[in-house]
Amino acid sequence: MHVLIIGASGMIGRKLVGAIARSGRLGTQKVDRLSLIDAVTPEKPAGFSGAVTCLALDISDPRAAPQMLAHRPDVIVHLAAIVSGEAEQDFDKGYRVNLDGTRYLFDAVRQLSQTHGYCPRLVFTSSVAVFGAPVPDEIDDTFLTAPLTSYGTQKAIGELLLQDYTRRGFFDGLAIRLPTICIRPGLPNKAASGFFSGILREPLAGKPAILPVADTVRHWHASPRAAVGFLVHAATMDLAPVGHRRALNMPGVSATVAEQIEALRRIAGDKAVALIRREPDAEIIRIVSNWPRGFAADRALDLGFRAETSFDEIIRIHIEDEMGGQL
Repeated sequence: MHVLIIGASGMIGRKLVGAIARSGRLGTQKVDRLSLIDAVTPEKPAGFSGAVTCLALDISDPRAAPQMLAHRPDVIVHLAAIVSGEAEQDFDKGYRVNLDGTRYLFDAVRQLSQTHGYCPRLVFTSSVAVFGAPVPDEIDDTFLTAPLTSYGTQKAIGELLLQDYTRRGFFDGLAIRLPTICIRPGLPNKAASGFFSGILREPLAGKPAILPVADTVRHWHASPRAAVGFLVHAATMDLAPVGHRRALNMPGVSATVAEQIEALRRIAGDKAVALIRREPDAEIIRIVSNWPRGFAADRALDLGFRAETSFDEIIRIHIEDEMGGQL
């Protein structure tokens, strides 16, 4: 199997590449070739015995997509995107990368489909940002997409394109709406949701953290480990039971900021919690106020997707995966 990962240098991309490299498989299927694409050249994974191509490409350049598809990968995982906060601040860049880049990829696959009968599995990472207020406390699988951010709008358009291109037989696509991934390792990014990780990651490392919203804010979360599991399952599962509705809400944990902090207290104590400093940020408050708070992800669960069931579990996974199991 040949797997193309677009956005391979990002946090989830690196973790997916690492999981494939360690096992040599995607799910139960042997992987003998990896093509890794990002705006900066991805690192070649250690321990992978198959062929690896690492390229720095700008997906908003229409010439990039044909290069990515030169060896006709069997599975395409499209992770590349401008994150929520940056897409809101830079309107043109968000649409250029998140919408145009996605459309160029889909069209390049379509052209190969029409000329060579090519039909790969294509997994597109969407977001719960496709939903906008007013929302119920728990969104079900029939709730309408009505985003109130540019990022959410770009992802919603990507979902519609994927559904139509799949209907036409150009590829076999699935869009997975990721919860906010928490706890993200490494340095903060420009995502408006970054503080959800920061208020846990930094105190666990003995560093101060800034909380820009109220303790009462509730949101939907899953760990990086769960995100990799979502991608692997989406790339290898039988899609026949999914039917024509090719966008799925992923499972996760609904928690308020206060519940996150109490989970941190249970695991790392009052000293860690004392490192959180409250500094309200009007723009982040505005963006987050329109986001969903929880989901009844019945379709995804019925189709075999799995995530954590508590925030204590999410924190312990971060300690295991990023801190060597030690505080």
